[in-house]
Amino acid sequence: MTSSNSYFHVMRWLTLLMTLPPTPTRHRVGVWRKLQRMGAVRLRGAGWLLPETPETTELFQWLVQEIQSFRGEVTLLRVDRVETMTDAQLAELFHKARSAEYGAAVRGCREILGQLDRLRASHRGSVGTLRGKLDGVKRELDRIESIDYLKSPAGERARTLWETTAKRLRAVETRPRAASPRRPGALPPRGSTWVTRPRPHIDRIASAWLIKRFCDPDARFTFADAADAARKGIPFDVLGAEFGHHAEDCTFETLVRRFGLKDRRVRLIAEIVHEADLHDGKFTRNEATGVDLAVRALAEATPDDDELLTKGMAMFDGLYAVLKSKTR
Repeated sequence: MTSSNSYFHVMRWLTLLMTLPPTPTRHRVGVWRKLQRMGAVRLRGAGWLLPETPETTELFQWLVQEIQSFRGEVTLLRVDRVETMTDAQLAELFHKARSAEYGAAVRGCREILGQLDRLRASHRGSVGTLRGKLDGVKRELDRIESIDYLKSPAGERARTLWETTAKRLRAVETRPRAASPRRPGALPPRGSTWVTRPRPHIDRIASAWLIKRFCDPDARFTFADAADAARKGIPFDVLGAEFGHHAEDCTFETLVRRFGLKDRRVRLIAEIVHEADLHDGKFTRNEATGVDLAVRALAEATPDDDELLTKGMAMFDGLYAVLKSKTR
């Protein structure tokens, strides 16, 4: 508890005391769910506790207004310590709550690992489906970590298992594929429709930007599951696609090679995208973490895939312009 103790020395607490009307029950359920989602833990009686930060203060203040709106009784307190509990006991409350959530993510990873083993043994099943599941586990891990105020030990174990699962899945996704029937060196005609998986992230967004800016300014983009991609256009960053991961290359790198691009800034972006997408340490690009975070934030704020792709491509326009000073 050494690290937690040092944290407690500078911590203040928000305590929410409330009494809710017995009916309608939807108000009680709604409040309880919001408290769970913001990471609050329950004290004895009707009190709920959160560390005091600007974000948690705002969350509790909004909840106070909501409770008052349906005539509930609520009091919000700021306290330096909880006299009836030790630091270790308070930490255990938060660790226990987060451990249950991390446990669900761990079970999700183990299920994917089991399905990967069965897929490799029988060569039947969809890797694309497993990728979707693993991406879902990652989003849930990110959410839990955002409310893991006291850094539960279960968090590190869950993240490590996720990374192991991701590595295993990438090994299956990037294994050698049958040769493409397309004539070697041939590129799709101008004005083609390029197809990729829904909810694009950094490799897919960067690849679309590369296609539009350096290969086909008239290119159009759409989204489909891996099974339907080839019927709707030119697949990219889809399992088995000609324009996808090959050997150690992410899709962006594959496209750079196929387009024969020598642009120094594009090469720098390729290293950033590779590190942000694969996290294999091949390139030490400090920009990768920031660009990856920016894309994730954009995805969280943009539910529409077409809009997300457009905004993400604009971001790479900006990155390309900023990198100009580094290539002089």
